[in-house]
Amino acid sequence: MGDLRAGAARSRPRHPVARRRARVVAAGRSPDHRLHRREGGRDRVARRRPSAPDRSRPPRHGLRRSPRPGTSAEALHVRSLIPRGVAVVAGSLIAVGVTLAADLDEVRRRGELVWAADQEGGGPHVFPDPADPRRITGFEVELADLVAGELGVKARFQQGQWDRLPLLLDQSADCVINGIELTPERRRDYGCSRPYFGYALQLLGRRGSPPATFADLTAAGPSGPWRVGVLTSSAAETELRSRAASGELHVEVIGYDGTLDSLEQVQSGVLDAAVMDDCIFTFYADRFAGLRTIDRPFAGGLYTVLTSKATPELVAAIDAALGRLIANGRLKSLYDRWDLAGRQQMLMLRDAAEIPPARRRSLGELVRQTVPLLLSSAGMTVLLSCAAFPLAIAVGLAVAIGRLHGPAWLRPLLTGYVEVLRGTPLMLQLYAIFFLLPKIGLALPALVAAILGLALNYSAYESEIYRAGLKAVPLGQFEAALSLGLTKWQALRHVLVPQAVRIVMPPVTSDFIALFKDTSVCSAITVIELTKRYSVLALSTGRIVELALVTAVLYLAMSWPLSLLSRWFEARLERSAGPTQ
Repeated sequence: MGDLRAGAARSRPRHPVARRRARVVAAGRSPDHRLHRREGGRDRVARRRPSAPDRSRPPRHGLRRSPRPGTSAEALHVRSLIPRGVAVVAGSLIAVGVTLAADLDEVRRRGELVWAADQEGGGPHVFPDPADPRRITGFEVELADLVAGELGVKARFQQGQWDRLPLLLDQSADCVINGIELTPERRRDYGCSRPYFGYALQLLGRRGSPPATFADLTAAGPSGPWRVGVLTSSAAETELRSRAASGELHVEVIGYDGTLDSLEQVQSGVLDAAVMDDCIFTFYADRFAGLRTIDRPFAGGLYTVLTSKATPELVAAIDAALGRLIANGRLKSLYDRWDLAGRQQMLMLRDAAEIPPARRRSLGELVRQTVPLLLSSAGMTVLLSCAAFPLAIAVGLAVAIGRLHGPAWLRPLLTGYVEVLRGTPLMLQLYAIFFLLPKIGLALPALVAAILGLALNYSAYESEIYRAGLKAVPLGQFEAALSLGLTKWQALRHVLVPQAVRIVMPPVTSDFIALFKDTSVCSAITVIELTKRYSVLALSTGRIVELALVTAVLYLAMSWPLSLLSRWFEARLERSAGPTQ
């Protein structure tokens, strides 16, 4: 026994402060805080000095499953779940298949033609069916079915944001059918079918307000340049910006992502006028009774089916299909069903006759038709958040540890990683993952790209939070753990990280709640989550305020339980740490 005591004495650190810290850590207490000491034999055992570690082999502390000094059982449980969760999410991402744009043979082999459009663009092109918002309708929806039928396949719809639809041709769509104007630039960069519809640009304004004629736009308005709204990346935007740059028109062109956004702004008095394809305003004329057409259309063009430049056989097949539809009269029948010619004549007589307003759905009917769709889209929001955040935590924690305790050459690289992700917009990062990676042969499905983009972006913020949490743990605990024979990584795993988790719980929860709202950016890469679904339904039904309230309640229902769960978990970790004095 004397030899054992002598060996233990020789193994203890010589410095008195180090010996005191070693005794405190061995007792399961913080070296810088006095904790409540329990009575009984367990406390006497905790005060015993540690025996000398065996330096001939690595310590076996990391192999034990019992809680380590400064670590609660709950913290150990959470830590053990992190790698499992990351593995499950990563495996799910790898298992998702990738659908790329295909040539004619591939389209026929799989038996479907994937066509892209934006429901938010509205009628008469593509929009949710008023009778059943789960379905889409529109003359281009029927046109896609007719073209696919001529090719001997079925049509499958792919949602996308209008101004970015051509980018989907390198990703997941075979063609784009959504009021795409035929321009020399598009003919140069993409495969373009023969035209299937002719349009004209129409200037619109409020009744009884200037401008009175198109010629009024050539001079300044009452308060400066005329504010004119257009659809982003449309022919209307190109035409107006070109004329404004040449000095022909004295206008300020303002782009909107939604087709009807500019009409809403004109009707509310924010804009002086709007310009859009005549067939669109003709379709929505009943809803915007306070607007009027100004003069006759001033420009025109043609709609085309857009394909990848690398699929000339598909373009030729679509051309042949359109030719047969024109020859057998089915295309004319389609346009007659949608009254695309008759409504234009009615619009020209709008000022001479009253038009009955469109039927407004009851609140009960609106709830019954739209809430299930909003709930399903809320599920997508939950999926994106719950899949991305564990990855963000894992990567962020690794980056934080690397910056504080990693090799010298690694620290500036990790610092650069954090600064780049924090200093660039999330939308730009999503674009790079979804649209640029396919250029180098690495194409990811939209869902995978969205999860990966959110995880990488939030990992930068999580790394800073965990870095602050690790630095908040007194340095003496780390030194004491090393003096007991633990390696650096064992000390991090069993002493520092569990305490840091308890410290950073509130800001991490706040980030998780913020992530639920940031998933709305993913609509830019074709993922339909809650905010995008709200935009589509609000424009198609005209019930903007009511649906906004429902959407807000759904977001609150997703975030409020997280706050409660976080406070409960934080309180449990505090109780497990023991009372302080």
